[in-house]
Amino acid sequence: MEFEGRYRQAQRPKYDCLLFDLDDTLYPLSYGLAIECRKNIEDYMVQKLGIEDRKIPDMCNLLYKNYGTTMAGLRAISYDFDYDDYHSFVHGRLPYEKLKPDPVLRSLLLSLPVRKIIFTNADKVHAAKVLSRLELEDCFEGVICFETLNPTYKSTISDHDDFEVEGSKATPTRSIQPFDIIGHFSQPNAVSELPKTPIVCKPSEDAIDRALKIANIDPQRTMFFDDSVRNIQSGKRVGLHTVLVGTSHRTKGADYALESIHNIKEALPELWEADEKSVKIGYSGKVAIETSVTA
Repeated sequence: MEFEGRYRQAQRPKYDCLLFDLDDTLYPLSYGLAIECRKNIEDYMVQKLGIEDRKIPDMCNLLYKNYGTTMAGLRAISYDFDYDDYHSFVHGRLPYEKLKPDPVLRSLLLSLPVRKIIFTNADKVHAAKVLSRLELEDCFEGVICFETLNPTYKSTISDHDDFEVEGSKATPTRSIQPFDIIGHFSQPNAVSELPKTPIVCKPSEDAIDRALKIANIDPQRTMFFDDSVRNIQSGKRVGLHTVLVGTSHRTKGADYALESIHNIKEALPELWEADEKSVKIGYSGKVAIETSVTA
């Protein structure tokens, strides 16, 4: 029995979990949703927040670069808005019809003998629509998204049955002159610190740490797939094995690089070499989805 125990331990697979980004990872960037999303963000800034049209390009670039998402940056520089309204405007008008069922990817995912979880900055409704259009709803154990990491209530990050958390809203409570981020970076030697954002999202290492705790994931035994170099590098810093999707060029922080998620079995055959007898995974047939922000 003692020998048998040692043998079983030796056969333990290298990975317990696969963590997947959603947009431009499970489907290609060429579908064009990212461009449409960017346009919707810019329209929201003009129509809902009253930001001058001429400032939008520079502001979007600076907010995305310094805060991970434009939404997180807008909240940091004192713009108040309802999170659900933002998501509805930015994602609700996307051309989801461009997404088609992907039976090849579905077959690959279902054949993987380990846990599979979505980790996206996007909202719950958006994640559900994307997975539905791709016909991948039952391929994942759960979805960690914006609401998961930014709930309106909860004192701890435990008690997440299937990662389900109520939606998050930011209710306007103050009228403060927004921080001039463009002016800040136009100074030759800006020394003042940028304001902090209340939103938790990738590529923040804190966001990744929270996601790992929520889903009870061991980073040393988890492979993280994402199309963002910044997200991949943050994932690597917290101990995840990393795969950059969308390019064959392996950058710093990426253990692997895939031109397409469809190349997963060709590039990572070891994922299928798990001892399926000792790893019994079952799915309920429906995915638990949270609200997250891809913007």
